Amino acid sequence: MYIQREIGPGYNPYLATPDRDAGTFMDVGLLVLKEGAQWALSEPDKEAALLLLKGSVRFEWDAHNAVAERPDEFRHEPWCLHVPKNTHVSVTALADAEIYVQATENERDFPAKLYRPEDVHVQHAGANGELMGCMRREIKTLFDYESAPWSNMVLGEVLNYPGKWSSYPPHHHPQPEVYFHRFDRHQGFGASFANGEIYKSGHNGLTVILDGFHSQTAAPGYAMAYVWGIRHLRGDPWKKTRIDDAEHAWLWHKDANDHIFSPED
Repeated sequence: MYIQREIGPGYNPYLATPDRDAGTFMDVGLLVLKEGAQWALSEPDKEAALLLLKGSVRFEWDAHNAVAERPDEFRHEPWCLHVPKNTHVSVTALADAEIYVQATENERDFPAKLYRPEDVHVQHAGANGELMGCMRREIKTLFDYESAPWSNMVLGEVLNYPGKWSSYPPHHHPQPEVYFHRFDRHQGFGASFANGEIYKSGHNGLTVILDGFHSQTAAPGYAMAYVWGIRHLRGDPWKKTRIDDAEHAWLWHKDANDHIFSPED
């Protein structure tokens, strides 16, 4: 499933539990705030994560407040406020801002945490020339089962370089996942492979992944940065599980593609 929608000021919902969550068990939306605008979040039964994509905001929660600034999601690491149920959060835009919001039911209580750019774990994948550099990307993890076992979610970003592939080779896992796509130029596009389908991905588009092998690519000339969010299943949390498509498992071999472009060519 792929969702592309018109975006306006305020909160723009993509998925909403329980009736419009497309089987993800999550709420997903994009919050758009003009300078000076305010927005409040209070979820009695849900944990929530507010990931700053771009702009400048003041987060206020419990007895805490902090200013988060991010010029863009392509050259700067994210800020993210992660709070448990029954936490009132106020967001004030100090400049025009856009925030990805993800929430899900969670009975557990845990300390709220503001993830700062220095807290983000960045993996430079495919940077050693694998597959002729075609799957070079940056995988950014904010929190997962290993670092936040009290959460029912996983959240991160991927920087997909122009013309490259990510979430590759194709893989799957039983836990539902979403990809929220952003492009450095808003006319940018890519392809999203999921659920046995191929979707044309665009700026502010959401790919919902429920079944089958999945992977992503961006068109040459257009950088794509996408948020990836996973919902743990009851009794089966996502623990970095990756089930590769056996047909394409050979792509992990160190000499993959060497037989095509040999020194004699």
